[in-house]
Amino acid sequence: MSLKNVNTFLATACVLFVLWLGLSFILAPETSTQGVGLPTWPAGNGDGFLIMKGTRELSMGLVIGILLLTGHRRALGWVLLMEAVAPFGDMINVLAHHGSMAAAFGIHGLTSSVIVITGLLILRETGKAHEAPAPHPAAQHA
Repeated sequence: MSLKNVNTFLATACVLFVLWLGLSFILAPETSTQGVGLPTWPAGNGDGFLIMKGTRELSMGLVIGILLLTGHRRALGWVLLMEAVAPFGDMINVLAHHGSMAAAFGIHGLTSSVIVITGLLILRETGKAHEAPAPHPAAQHA
């Protein structure tokens, strides 16, 4: 299996996971929060913030999905690296609010790491494609 195939599989998994996550927070915020690692459900009208999280996740999934489908692999690699900040921030948020360390590191930290690895692999794959071959000395005299 080629590096490009592995990268496409990983990027597709990222897209599907982020889209699922976003939709679950938008459609059922009260049931989606149980696995994020925060100790309590938001009081009052706090579910609005969870729907905002869902919207963020959904838009992130759409961006990486469009880049994947249109073949803009180098941009996809860079965007994945930038989008890894979101689950890393979620990890910090869970830790700062005395949430579950297992969820902070096992869900958010791991997700961020997988996204970073996928982005770096895609950049490695596309970096080779952008390297111009050195001109052959005989070709210059022709």
